Amino acid sequence: MIGGRTIAILITFGAMVGGAIVWPWTSPPTASDGLAPTPPMGFNSWITTYCDGSLDDAMIRGIADAIVDKGLKDAGYQYVNIDDCWALPERNAEGNLVPDPRRFPDGIKALADYVHEKGLKFGIYTSAGTKTCDPNGFPGALNHEVEDANLFASWGVDFLKYDNCNNQGVDAQQRYRTMHDALSATGRPIVLSICEWGQNKPWEWAAGIADLWRTGGDIADNWDSVLDNLNSNLSPARYASPGNWNDPDFLRSGNGGMTDTQYRSQFSLWSVMAAPLLIASDLRNASPETMATITNADVIAVDQDPLGIGGREVQSGDGLHVIVKPLAGGDQAVALFNETNTDATIETNLDKIGFDAGRYVVKDLWSKATRVATGGTLSASVPGYSTVLLRISPVAARHAGRWNLSHVVELSSSNGWGPFETDRSNGDQPIGDGRALTLHGVKFTNGLGAHGPSEIAYYLGGSCSTLTATVGIDDEVQGQGSVAFKIYADDKLVADSGLVFNATPPKSLAANISGAETVKLVVTDGGDNIEFDHGDWADPMIDCA
Repeated sequence: MIGGRTIAILITFGAMVGGAIVWPWTSPPTASDGLAPTPPMGFNSWITTYCDGSLDDAMIRGIADAIVDKGLKDAGYQYVNIDDCWALPERNAEGNLVPDPRRFPDGIKALADYVHEKGLKFGIYTSAGTKTCDPNGFPGALNHEVEDANLFASWGVDFLKYDNCNNQGVDAQQRYRTMHDALSATGRPIVLSICEWGQNKPWEWAAGIADLWRTGGDIADNWDSVLDNLNSNLSPARYASPGNWNDPDFLRSGNGGMTDTQYRSQFSLWSVMAAPLLIASDLRNASPETMATITNADVIAVDQDPLGIGGREVQSGDGLHVIVKPLAGGDQAVALFNETNTDATIETNLDKIGFDAGRYVVKDLWSKATRVATGGTLSASVPGYSTVLLRISPVAARHAGRWNLSHVVELSSSNGWGPFETDRSNGDQPIGDGRALTLHGVKFTNGLGAHGPSEIAYYLGGSCSTLTATVGIDDEVQGQGSVAFKIYADDKLVADSGLVFNATPPKSLAANISGAETVKLVVTDGGDNIEFDHGDWADPMIDCA
């Protein structure tokens, strides 16, 4: 449910138009210090506090707690960054910056230590000028680069946002290179983020100096600003690479100036551009809608893909856009973006995204709907202000011979308690925590450990004839649970175990799946709630031509 209504996305493939092309994705040669092999993810304090009294030690500790407690650390977020206004207006007698004792009575090092104890990283802010950007004019780092870098390193700083205010007209490359050299000389790995608003085209010269650089102005909490920063960031897309990131500024999710739909679009677009994901809202009070947006694992995986390629716009017109990002393993992420306030159909040819006509697995990264599609055109109905973000994968060669499905990559899956497990029982919620698959004392080496309700789908391409499995409730739930096991071939029910209790002896299922493009293994609840419904598919074997 987004913006008060359910959004239904229709994705279709049609006939091929035009031949496939080899798309020149190669980025310009770049250097990197290796400190940010994927776009940095974390929090920045500026929008949450600006320079008001709420920027203090307790607030930053609370953010660190929220990142861990709300699952954001597990989702990949790691930086807790303080922005402007943390220091006193004057340096001390030794020429060093001094944390404001009202805000940070224990100093910055104690705060950084707390963040590190949480398994997170700590960031700080200054400007490549005589003063920072706040009108109160806190000390900047121009001509103090060495002492400031040493101070930051002594505090345990991991990330420096380096602004551009009050720069006295000194050459930008010189100013940022000087700080880079000072940070490097400390021996502490500190990610350097250049914030000069794209004025000097840092993407053309900052590789080897910084790890990320702003491509436009400060982002406001409104739709026009998102569009402005999107366009500024798309232009230098080819300069993005591991350790060298175009930065369109913060994620505004949760600030309240836009709808959940618009925030979700921003998150989709930033991810397909391989942009840093730095949240600028108070995570201590994040709504369920905000959390659902910023923790979407499939979308984050697009952003964090190890190829590190920035998405490029391949089609646009009338406020409708197609942005494509190649991914490791031959997949493509495709964002179908409707910037207008009215629903629209967006259609593009597969050759524009680097594919020939053929069979593809198409996954909608928000609805999680997955299907096998054929043809050469991609079309989706996209509501106003929305982005349909797809992951498209070429279908692998058909299976031949006899296969255990535990050795076959699934097309899609859902599971009632954590992920389903391969060659072990379902266990608890973390992946890989199951035990040996065990039915009535008999252990099985291969199989699938699920928890109802569960659905695991595989693409077979019409080449397989039979599927057999031994099914039952795993012994790990100690006498409890009730489920039913069902097999579907192209959505047609072809085998059903009936109701199975823990005391029920293991059952053998056999299904005719001749000609089926897909097969689904389903575990349903037995009708007495889903607690303890650990259903095992032991030795699920397919025979294929």
